[in-house]
Amino acid sequence: MTFLDHASGAPLHPAARAVLLAAHDEGWADPTRLYGAGRRARLLLDDARARLAAAFDARPDEVHLLPSGTASVRAALAGAVARSRRGSHVVVSAVEHSSVLDAAPSATRVAVSRTGRVSVADVVAAVTPETAVVSLQHANHEVGTVQPVADLVAALPEGVVLHVDACASAGRLPLPRVPLLSASARKWGGPAGVGVLVVRKGTRWRSPAPEGPPNVPAVVAAAAALEAVLATREEEAARQSALVEWVRASIAARVPDTEVVGEPEERLPHVVTFSCLYVDGEALVTELDRRGFAVNSGSSCASRTGHPSHVLEAMGVLTHGNVRVSVGASTTRAEVEAFVDAVVDVVAGVRSRL
Repeated sequence: MTFLDHASGAPLHPAARAVLLAAHDEGWADPTRLYGAGRRARLLLDDARARLAAAFDARPDEVHLLPSGTASVRAALAGAVARSRRGSHVVVSAVEHSSVLDAAPSATRVAVSRTGRVSVADVVAAVTPETAVVSLQHANHEVGTVQPVADLVAALPEGVVLHVDACASAGRLPLPRVPLLSASARKWGGPAGVGVLVVRKGTRWRSPAPEGPPNVPAVVAAAAALEAVLATREEEAARQSALVEWVRASIAARVPDTEVVGEPEERLPHVVTFSCLYVDGEALVTELDRRGFAVNSGSSCASRTGHPSHVLEAMGVLTHGNVRVSVGASTTRAEVEAFVDAVVDVVAGVRSRL
């Protein structure tokens, strides 16, 4: 199996695997307890929090640990609204992750361009005197488009808190320095069950619920994985971006009636998404799986929702026959070349049966 769905969750990084069992042996106890095993767990937790803080250019007391990226997003928005002096209004882009849209169902959604990029002017125009928080992803999870977060930081009115969902980009791109930032360890090769919320000092935010003791071994492994990923980030970003660029060009040249979507330049280094006319996304993903390629489709009318991708709809691009490919540290040029050959064959086969 050639795994090409690293954007959904990367395999456990070897650095995380190496420390996970050891951390289970030493850090299994409740870190809030005063007996010896609890104190040892607390030391491990404090050290891991400090290492995560350094990776996010933050202070240890600015790092909150939650069960997932989704929990981080929910805590960020709820906590900002709870402390706001302006009101409870929320502004988001139309292509935010479903965790953001579900956490703020009545939020004002700002339209995006055909490449999935939002306009800073449009976001600011959506802000009202009652706006408490603006939530904007750093990079889109489906098409890879990077958003103009840095420009938005200076453009927002005083008192409006900016939350950035960096789940797709943490460990892969330099992160913006913003009041609230969410991340998920499983996206950078850490274990599942660790979400990070960075709350900068001076930000009006209150934890919406007791956070409780985290999974200490998982947090230790998450910190180890992030440090390892950051050590090779620039080199890997260049290598993965070259693979993605080759896929973008090859699919566009070899598969007729296909649209490669998302920003061609300002994008995540490891994600490429394309849509094929006259092909069902689920059928395409299933057939590619039979041939040994694990990819994702954000376009097909999935049985759990009954609706096509809200991201692709908001961009105004083709929503059917969509495939998201996301490469990782283990992905080779030979694998992506074989994948493109398979796509050419599979799409032609599906279309021939119409």
